[in-house]
Amino acid sequence: MKQYLNQLIRVGMLACACLLFIYNAQGQKIKNTLVGNGWAKNTVNTTVFRKNSLTSNGKYQYIAYYDEAGYVVLGQRLLSGKVWKLRRSGYTGHVKDAHNVISIMVDKAGYLHVCWDQHDSKLRYARTLHPNSLVLGYEQAMLGQNESKVTYPEFLKLPSGELLFLYRDGGSGHGNLVVNRYDSKQQKWERMHSNLIDGEGRRNAYWQSNVDRRGTIHLSWVWREITNVESNHDMAYACSNDGGLTWQKSNGMGYDLPIKESTAEYAARIPQQHELIN
Repeated sequence: MKQYLNQLIRVGMLACACLLFIYNAQGQKIKNTLVGNGWAKNTVNTTVFRKNSLTSNGKYQYIAYYDEAGYVVLGQRLLSGKVWKLRRSGYTGHVKDAHNVISIMVDKAGYLHVCWDQHDSKLRYARTLHPNSLVLGYEQAMLGQNESKVTYPEFLKLPSGELLFLYRDGGSGHGNLVVNRYDSKQQKWERMHSNLIDGEGRRNAYWQSNVDRRGTIHLSWVWREITNVESNHDMAYACSNDGGLTWQKSNGMGYDLPIKESTAEYAARIPQQHELIN
């Protein structure tokens, strides 16, 4: 029976990365494109908190996923076509832990930035050697500080084309939200906030982010007091109109940074032990 289930899992690998649903700019048409076999023994290729494993820049679209052996695979296609050009990198991830998602984004100059395999671990980050390329360079630090316990990495692209990089520094129940900004002219990362949302060593924020058409960055989050999900509580909010430098509440009142449990604006007050999922 176990062998039969394993065969079914292998057959089902297409579910994670092979059958891709792609919306056009108006969200009216859906295309199915075949990419390749991906790891499908858990949700590491499909977790809901992952940002982003699929992104477009200019005439190209890019994808990233773990293959059946746990290697990071990068793909590129013309938006006008269906054929993917794939490149299996030399990098692997601990795919048995679904936290270790891949996040990608393309900068103004066309370089692809990739972060992967992060769960309370040292930063794993690389950039392609050339614009519009799938060939990654060596792993490197961004700044070298607060990069030893990274989780939930995500790139955001602003309407200006500038990139931000968000991640949790610390662990479940005791972590802070860090924000980096990419200087495309200098081709290097700089620190915007070492501690945008402060867990005060007693909790951490599980956030969701979005950039709207005007360039406003929206953050919502729940707090977690300990490692258990049952300790999740409340739903807080903050936004930024200047690319992540300053932050406000929904009424326009500015935050004194870092944002703490006692100073956050709450969209909803939800007690612990109320099945709140981060």
